[in-house]
Amino acid sequence: MFCITPKTSGMLRYMKEYEAHIAGAESNFAIGVSKMGHSAGWISRLGADEIGNFILNSIRAEGVDTSQVEFDEDYRTGLMVKQSKTNGETSVFYYRDGSAASHLEYLRLNREYLDRTRLVHLTGVTPVLNQECEGKIWDLFSIAEDKKILVSFDPNIRLKLWKGQDYSDMLRRMMGKASIVCLGEEEAEILLGTKDAKEVFGQLFSHTNVQYAALKQGRKGAYISNGSQMLKIPPFSCCCVDPIGAGDAFDAALVCGILENKPLEVCGRMAAIAGAMTTESYGDTEGVPSRRMMEEILKNERIVYR
Repeated sequence: MFCITPKTSGMLRYMKEYEAHIAGAESNFAIGVSKMGHSAGWISRLGADEIGNFILNSIRAEGVDTSQVEFDEDYRTGLMVKQSKTNGETSVFYYRDGSAASHLEYLRLNREYLDRTRLVHLTGVTPVLNQECEGKIWDLFSIAEDKKILVSFDPNIRLKLWKGQDYSDMLRRMMGKASIVCLGEEEAEILLGTKDAKEVFGQLFSHTNVQYAALKQGRKGAYISNGSQMLKIPPFSCCCVDPIGAGDAFDAALVCGILENKPLEVCGRMAAIAGAMTTESYGDTEGVPSRRMMEEILKNERIVYR
């Protein structure tokens, strides 16, 4: 989506100056993976309008392959607006009904493109938009299963998008189909009825395809597990100005660590670092660390800025 962010904190009714950014859980993840040194592609639909081109150019500039993105002449690009209060609380207002991305029934999935894919990342944002979007996500699960591609899944619950409906059962089924699951405490409470890490992992690893899981706790850190080992990952020190996007960066860094066969503790540290650093910048992806920055932090090396 096209994201409009006010330059100062306060109620939007009093704001007069704004900045343009991009937003979206899946594109955030793809950018994070690219910044970590891996190849990434983003599959979606955009309106054939100027902000659609802005989004495409911005994502492509981060090294993400956008060859599978389709432009729609009939439906516009989605929009979201952020509101930041002085207490650090961020609100989001969506204007995406009828957007090009909500019409995924027209999206053509290139199975040959997915032949070169090691992992597909999906979230719970897209399937709650409408039945057609849900169907397309299940199609991707099916293709990934056929091609033996790993799937990472973040329920990424946005209750504003639920519009009074209950999508818990659908998201639980999608989590059970995934190889890697990342969810926050509030999402665990909604979907699994508990925020206790042992109970959450007990449910996720019971009779499902899950191989790795993370329970994100924000400023308290996270728990991660591979089914046989559970680790507490302490938070990485940061100065938060905008928390949105942190969870997507966490997911991206964790998945990169897993794909690189790093020890579970290192995967967790990478995730904590990426999530924390993302909160230090306005915008969903601007603060995601580069691979070089990540390696320097992991090695406890001092970063020279001037």
